[in-house]
Amino acid sequence: MSSFTRREFLGTLTAAAAAPAVALTPRRAKRLPIAFSTLGCPKWDWRTVLTQASTLGYAAIELRGLQGEMDLPARAEFDGTRLSQSLKDLEALDLVISDLGSSVNLHDPDPAKRARQIDDGRRFIDLAHRLKTPYVRVFGDKLVKGEPRDATVARIVGGLRELGQHAKGSGVGVIIESHGDFHDSPALLEILRGADGSAALLWDAHHTAVFGKEPPAETFRQLGRYVRHTHLKDSTPKGDDVTYVLTGTGNVPVRETVRTLARGGYRGYYCFEWEKVWHPEIEEPEVAFPHYAKVMGQYLAEAGVMSA
Repeated sequence: MSSFTRREFLGTLTAAAAAPAVALTPRRAKRLPIAFSTLGCPKWDWRTVLTQASTLGYAAIELRGLQGEMDLPARAEFDGTRLSQSLKDLEALDLVISDLGSSVNLHDPDPAKRARQIDDGRRFIDLAHRLKTPYVRVFGDKLVKGEPRDATVARIVGGLRELGQHAKGSGVGVIIESHGDFHDSPALLEILRGADGSAALLWDAHHTAVFGKEPPAETFRQLGRYVRHTHLKDSTPKGDDVTYVLTGTGNVPVRETVRTLARGGYRGYYCFEWEKVWHPEIEEPEVAFPHYAKVMGQYLAEAGVMSA
């Protein structure tokens, strides 16, 4: 498989940054259903995120913070008159926001901490509604030490139902990510069934494959009907952990995941979650984002997924 070098791609950001600050140039060419998370580009401001997405052929952006600030409802870009301009910026480049990535976790037994998490979830849902964004991501996250598993699961399910009730009628859905201690199909299925329609799934296929030890086809067989969004990334083993690497150069079955999703009739975005915020040593977005776009173009073509 061909790979991208820094020399080939470092010019991309420079070209985008050179665009006039007062106007965004539309890119109307057909695009594949790919997105990237802003977790991978913590140094980029709003305009750079958009121009890079358009230039590289992405159709959508997952907002997981901006310039390292994770509290999206507090960002000036999404408040008052600035929000209206931000929506115009998206429309000008024919881009959409696939989802908002909140930091909300629903496992904590402390009443005060839980109340803050639920309140944050509501704030993100309200912002998603204003941004015309279909999903807000939350975490179940952890099993609580010293507490029966059933009690933790019930608390997570209750939180999903509470947030689902707040989102009702807003056009926004709550999606729980396969993450933390809930990274395999049986654990996630228990929660999703308990939520009874209040939440769907963000399938982080890295977690289910690497930590859940599940082949993509098996995960999709059990959870496919709940999948609304994805996180895709590649890695190699490093002791009990992993090292994130450019897509297609590691051990994670990304190509197989794409094939499984396409065969299963998935119609959402194939979203690149490059964890640059948490792992600053990995490749810069100017390298990783174009590489992902090219490799996913190959994978999607093989799977029969056409440009939109």
